[in-house]
This record gives sequence, structure tokens and C-alpha cells, in this order.
Amino acid sequence: MRIMFSKTAKKDIEKLPKDYKELIHKGILDLTKIPPVGDIKPLQGSKNGQQRLRIGKYRILFQYIDDPDGEYLYINAVGVRGDVYK
Repeated sequence: MRIMFSKTAKKDIEKLPKDYKELIHKGILDLTKIPPVGDIKPLQGSKNGQQRLRIGKYRILFQYIDDPDGEYLYINAVGVRGDVYK
């Protein structure tokens, strides 16, 4: 499964402390497993199937997208709980 990042998500990950970068990286890789591993919940009111993965105080907003070339994981944003949903 391919993983794609939004520009915002790339910047968010670069700003994280080193120890959390490793946890976020592991969490993203766990999302590619079948079934996905982690504290995952769908976002309420999301029409495009967006979900969130909780890793400590950080959240990863993502969605699975079906494409003719295959399914891929699209990471929308990464951040602290209070800020990432805005």
C-alpha cells in the first residue's frame, strides 16, 4: 500500500520532537497493515471517510483512497489533539 502525505502533514511531522517522530512513523506503518493497528476512530461529520489515529497527545488524520492503481493511505495532518481538528 502506498502512503501519500499532504504538504501540511509533511511540515507537521518535521516540527515534531525526535522521539514522537519515531512513534508517528511506526503508527503510520501500522495503518498499512490489514486490519489496521492502533486507536483508530472515524471523524464525525466527515463525508470523505476521514479517520484519526491517536498516539499519545498527537493525532494523525488520514483516509484510505481507492484508485485504479490500487488503494493508498493519504495522511492529511499530524498534530496535538487541540490543534489538529481545526
